[in-house]
Amino acid sequence: MYLVFFGSNRGLVRDEATSYINKNMAEGSTLTTLEGSQYQAGQVADALGANSLFGGEEWFVIDGPSDNTECVEELKATLKELGESSNTFVILEGALLAPAKKAYGKYAADIQEYTADKVERFNAFGLAEALATKDKRKLWLLLQEARLSGLREEEIVGMLWWQLKALRLAKLTRSADEAGMKSFPYDKAKRALSKFTEGEVEKLAQSLLGLYHDGHAGMRDMDVALEEWALTI
Repeated sequence: MYLVFFGSNRGLVRDEATSYINKNMAEGSTLTTLEGSQYQAGQVADALGANSLFGGEEWFVIDGPSDNTECVEELKATLKELGESSNTFVILEGALLAPAKKAYGKYAADIQEYTADKVERFNAFGLAEALATKDKRKLWLLLQEARLSGLREEEIVGMLWWQLKALRLAKLTRSADEAGMKSFPYDKAKRALSKFTEGEVEKLAQSLLGLYHDGHAGMRDMDVALEEWALTI
């Protein structure tokens, strides 16, 4: 038989699968893990025909089959046999689309989904605000939050560049209309200029552009470079 534990909450998927195995696997059984990312052709077929040398049950964890196309295809082709097997298969997956859920559910002894709570998207404008107020501690902390939320380095650089551009436009113009900006961000940028010394905005813009290009060229780790840059404001 086989069971499927899947969903966007990968931590809970693993915890529940482990709990099930600990509660139900008999003493003397053999547990083998097949990693989807390292899958070798024929491993599912071999597992189906496996017999313990010591007479105990054979259990298999198939971890992340979707990480390997060959693994997924072999699973799809043998789901009926897996469901009828005397061996036990525990399949761990991430989020699945409806067709995959239906296919797995057809012969499964059980199929359980664990969904992560929806996390509010990180507000990248906080980065711009911290830069405009020259609050390096807040900017550094927000960089950590941005990364944890999944924001890419390119998106972070883009937001910081937008703020520096607004500051430069505010410095060079006399009105929002002349700068081609909305009044609110323009007025905020104009007020923020008092916190920067002559030429500082331009220097920050040049160094930010430099770390962006160096990062894409593989000359620097953009993640680390952004932290170092934030501590210079």
